[in-house]
Amino acid sequence: MSKVVRKISIGSDYKNDAMHYSVGQSVYGGHEIKAILLEEKDMSYNIYIKKNNETMPWKKFNSNMAISVEYDLEY
Repeated sequence: MSKVVRKISIGSDYKNDAMHYSVGQSVYGGHEIKAILLEEKDMSYNIYIKKNNETMPWKKFNSNMAISVEYDLEY
């Protein structure tokens, strides 16, 4: 089972040094973050990007890193 995440921040210092990724954010040469999913089987966070109707995996973070998560509360 996976859970939908709205925003993920990677890094121990949230305000100053963390990297922040949000659904809808433009990244990587015109791509847009399409989804951020928590994969519970291996406790990793996966970021998927989209450009020109093609969605692909972009980044994966494991739960051993300092991570702050905001879940999508729209059902």
